[in-house]
Amino acid sequence: MRLYAVCVYLFLYAPIAIIALFSFNAGRHASQFTGFSAQWYGKALNNPFVMDALQTSLIAAFLTACFASVLGTMAAIALQGVTGWLRTLFDALIYIAIMIPGIVIGIATLIALVTVFGWLNPLVAALWPEGGTPPQFSMGMHTIVAAHTMFTMALVIIIVRARLSGMDRSLMEASADLFATPWGTFRQVTLPLIAPAILAGFLLSFTFSFDDFIIAFFVAGSETTLPIYIFSSIRRGVTPEINAIGTMVMAASLLLLVLAQVLLRRGAAKSAG
Repeated sequence: MRLYAVCVYLFLYAPIAIIALFSFNAGRHASQFTGFSAQWYGKALNNPFVMDALQTSLIAAFLTACFASVLGTMAAIALQGVTGWLRTLFDALIYIAIMIPGIVIGIATLIALVTVFGWLNPLVAALWPEGGTPPQFSMGMHTIVAAHTMFTMALVIIIVRARLSGMDRSLMEASADLFATPWGTFRQVTLPLIAPAILAGFLLSFTFSFDDFIIAFFVAGSETTLPIYIFSSIRRGVTPEINAIGTMVMAASLLLLVLAQVLLRRGAAKSAG
């Protein structure tokens, strides 16, 4: 069993280790290691196309994480009061949003947005004052954020609901007994207790949005995120620069995931204490 476990981990992580190793290649060919050098990291960070794509990904991921955290937290709190078959229905919808393949979400979102824009643009043009140029709704940053928020919000709901289910309900009852308003109870009791879960959901949403290629590819329009730039670049061949970009993205994603896990464990430990 130990040998089997070692083989599985090698199969999973050896390709990632190879990418990280060849990102320090001194040569220009990704598959031939001719010496150790960090020059490709400098070239990647000085590449204006990479920086523009990185900025787009960071903005989209940050906005997605903000919307997903707020909407997901509100939904998780609201679902605490739902019971019976309606609760089962909402639970199924939440898990379906996570289990559906990204390509299905991307295609469905693209069709929905094209349909809405096809109906909305003529309506806006008809209502727009004469002599002015009406705005044209199209794909862009806002559609990336909307599509990413749609599936990352489900992650936040699951995380926050798990934290809410482990809370001591007597604390909220005591707050009500002391004549605190519902908003006061939420602000002074509920929110501090679920804050680690909200922050963990924010970090996970940021990571999933930043790393996503499939959904963004369908709804990005003229915008270019970092995963889309990497995909476009490797069609011309893999270079050590692409390896360097992939290594930096992987390191940042792992850091955020570890931080989210630490926050969840601290929240669970504080709740148990």
